[in-house]
Amino acid sequence: MSAAGSDTPTDKPFVFADQGEAKRYAPATQRNRIAITDILRGILPDDGTVLEIASGTGEHIIHFAQEFPALNWQPSDMDTNALTSITAWCDDAGATNICPPIQLNAAASDWPIEKADAVLCINMLHISPWDAAIGLMSGASAILPPGGLLYLYGPYLEVDKKTAQSNISFNQSLKARNSEWGIRSLEDVIDLANGFALRLQQRIEMPANNLSLVFRKD
Repeated sequence: MSAAGSDTPTDKPFVFADQGEAKRYAPATQRNRIAITDILRGILPDDGTVLEIASGTGEHIIHFAQEFPALNWQPSDMDTNALTSITAWCDDAGATNICPPIQLNAAASDWPIEKADAVLCINMLHISPWDAAIGLMSGASAILPPGGLLYLYGPYLEVDKKTAQSNISFNQSLKARNSEWGIRSLEDVIDLANGFALRLQQRIEMPANNLSLVFRKD
């Protein structure tokens, strides 16, 4: 589920910056990767394999692999152009702890990976159908060990919190582009995760009205 991600409603989160080369660029990645890394420092395992769902351009996983060299990083995306970009970024980085990207549709019933110690999914749920959220929870639960990490990042709607006007506008723009897209209800995401033995442990407020959500498998 390829996506460049967006931290503000004025961005175009579905269009990579195409410079006429294999590598693509997503401006939101440059803005949010440090804040996300700060959260990951306290929750990632010391070793093992981390699967990133919807790796997009590949910029996030290159940064994470450099920051966490003891971990083995597995990028994935369903879009072939994204896979090309990920490969180009990995080749340039020369990192030895990044596996070749795999084609993975989060909504699919079977994922092309048998196990992982952690799963990351950044800025995907709001730019994909709800079936992708269901598939994400089902797939993550299937490959994670007890205590394994599922980390989500992005905007969410909360019944007990006032929604920022920027997120209201962003949500409207998402639905205008695709009726199956939209900022998800945090309560719906938690309920969905619970059905797959994934329990929310932390809700962390992030810059630009985003949240980090930390789930652990029972």
